[in-house]
Amino acid sequence: MSERRFTGKHAAAVFIGSFAVIISVNILLAVSAVRTFPGLEVKNSYVASQKFDDRRTAQETLGWSVRADAKGGLVILAITDVNGQPVEVADLRATVGRATHVKDDITPEFRFDGDAYVAKAELDEGNWNIRMVARAEDGTEFSQRVVLHVRG
Repeated sequence: MSERRFTGKHAAAVFIGSFAVIISVNILLAVSAVRTFPGLEVKNSYVASQKFDDRRTAQETLGWSVRADAKGGLVILAITDVNGQPVEVADLRATVGRATHVKDDITPEFRFDGDAYVAKAELDEGNWNIRMVARAEDGTEFSQRVVLHVRG
């Protein structure tokens, strides 16, 4: 039986094959990242930054805290004031979705039950974000991204 030798051609093939695998995986991950990117938060970040401090101060003045929970096919969004009392807002818009893509995004109809805002939504296990915008009775806008951990 003749002994096979590892030649320069073999080394070049291993070298080229290794880099081909690395480059292919990088391209696959880059394409996947671009396809699942949910998009821009704001159209013009410079313009948005000009009013950021004013919006933040107005929002902090409200003194609201937000907590989210999911159980029994419901998403519960509890908004409380500085005294821990439930807050009923003039308007609430919220999108529930994953942090990494928009294909699972839903916009449930939240209803105030006297303690919190409740909406029907069957969520799979994992991390979810609730991107909410609420308007106080005085017209102050309160926007927040609330992280929701759903356990199976």
